[in-house]
Amino acid sequence: MAEEYNIERLNFLVVDDNKHMTMMVKSLIHALGSRNVREANDAAEAFSELKHFEADIIITDFNMQPLDGLDFVRLVRTGSDSPNPYIPIIMLSGHTEMNRILESRDAGVTEYLAKPISATSLYSRIRKIIMEPRPFVKAGHYFGPDRRRNTAGSYNGKERRKNGELKETPAELPNAAEAAPAAVAAAADDAGGMDQSAVDSLFD
Repeated sequence: MAEEYNIERLNFLVVDDNKHMTMMVKSLIHALGSRNVREANDAAEAFSELKHFEADIIITDFNMQPLDGLDFVRLVRTGSDSPNPYIPIIMLSGHTEMNRILESRDAGVTEYLAKPISATSLYSRIRKIIMEPRPFVKAGHYFGPDRRRNTAGSYNGKERRKNGELKETPAELPNAAEAAPAAVAAAADDAGGMDQSAVDSLFD
């Protein structure tokens, strides 16, 4: 059995323009043991909140207005006035098309969690962040967590790392069909969506 981790002392920032979703995520975090949760209704408010709240993990939705989740992640990772470009970020989305997941990963997302979410699925991502952290790398225009955890795989595609570092920048990435092993691409359903295990394989 995997070792459990107590998240009681962790500070969370939940970012979503949907109040119902915000309250649900906060309830799940409370159920997991942490009461240190702040919320923001949009990316600008969240960025401002980070300047005076020492969050340990950000949980943000993909679809927001006027700035979406990707815009927010890029602000945090590469903004000149970012309070903490190294903070782990979990992206929530009801869409699991490969191109969206790769776009999120290449913006600097730490974990991608498909909706509907549960306490178990959320905890598993938090645990990975704490127990299996990815080192941060800078490659070309990219700055963020190493896009793959596993350094011992046999995958030899164009996205394969050399000496544990990113070989290419996001601008040089091949198309989605080439950016991941064929087995991952085959996991997509007829509508282009992927289940959570296939999503996770793009990060592991």
